Amino acid sequence: MTAAGPVAEVSTRRHLGVLAQALLILVGLAIIGAAVVVGRTARAEAMPSGFQRIVQGTVPQFVVRCAYSHSSTDDPIVYPGDPGASHRHDFFGNRATAAASTADALLGTDTSCQQALDTAAYWAPTLFDHGAPVVPQGADVYYRPGPGIDPASVRPYPHGLMMIAGDAMAMAPQSTQFVGWACGSGGDPQAEAPICPPDAPLRLKVVFPDCWNGRELDSTDHRSHMAYSRGGRCPADHPTPVPQLQLTVRYPVHGEGHELNLAPGSMYGGHADFINAWDEAELAGQVRLCLNRALVCGVISNKAEDVDRPLPTRA
Repeated sequence: MTAAGPVAEVSTRRHLGVLAQALLILVGLAIIGAAVVVGRTARAEAMPSGFQRIVQGTVPQFVVRCAYSHSSTDDPIVYPGDPGASHRHDFFGNRATAAASTADALLGTDTSCQQALDTAAYWAPTLFDHGAPVVPQGADVYYRPGPGIDPASVRPYPHGLMMIAGDAMAMAPQSTQFVGWACGSGGDPQAEAPICPPDAPLRLKVVFPDCWNGRELDSTDHRSHMAYSRGGRCPADHPTPVPQLQLTVRYPVHGEGHELNLAPGSMYGGHADFINAWDEAELAGQVRLCLNRALVCGVISNKAEDVDRPLPTRA
C-alpha cells in the first residue's frame, strides 16, 4: 500500500460521513415538512366552515332578494309570544313576522322577497347612525352547499326549522368566518365596519350552520340542533347537510362622518335569525335544480343605484 492509500481511505470515509449527515438532514426536513402539512390539514378539517370567499358563479347557488319589511322589538325565536321583549330588529321576507309567529302561521302569507313563494322570515339587528335607525335597502339571501360538501347530498330545510347565527351580546370581534362587515356584495367580511364607496355601500354578512341533527326544528339554546360542517363533512351528530344560508343586509351607508351602533349595543354583535316558512315544494325544487345539480341560479352584483333607489316591494 502506498502512502496515499490511508489518506485516500480517510478522505473517502469523511466524504461518506458528510453525505450521510446531509441525507439525515434532508430526511429530517422532509419529516418536519410532512408534519406541518398534516398539522395544517388537521387544523383545516377541525375548523368549522363559514363564509365561502369565492367569486360568485364559481359554486352552486340560488339567491333570493328581499326588500326591507318592518322593524320591531320582537323575536319569535328567542322570545316567542312576548311582544317588545327583545332589542330592535329589521325584518325581511315575511311581512307578518311578529313575536307570536310560527312557520304554519307564516306559510303562504305576503312576502317582501322577489321570490313570491319564499315566505320565510329573516331578521337582523337594527343599525343606528348618530342614534337614529338606518332603514336598510334590503337583504340578499344566498343558498349554497357548505364548503366542500357534495352538492348532491344537500337536503331542503324541514318546514319550521329555526336558526340563529352570530352573537348579539358580543363586545369583542367575532370570528369573521361567520359574521362581518363589508363593502358591496363581493367584499370579504371584516370585524370593523369599513368606510365604503358610494357604488358599494355597507353590508352586514352572517352565515348560518349547514348541518342539521335530523330531528329537532329548534333547541333550548336555539343552536344545538344545528352545526357547521368541517372539512367538507357534517359531524356525526348532525349528519344532514342543508343549504348554507348567508344573509347579507344592505344599508345606504357610505363615506365618512357616520357614528354607527348595532342593536343591542355593539358593532361587534352582528347576528341574524331565520324561520323556514318557504313553500315546501318550491324550496325542494330550488335545492334539487340548483344545488343538487351544481348549477348557479342567479348572482348579485354591486349596483350604484342601490344607494338612491330602494328595492321594489310587493304591495
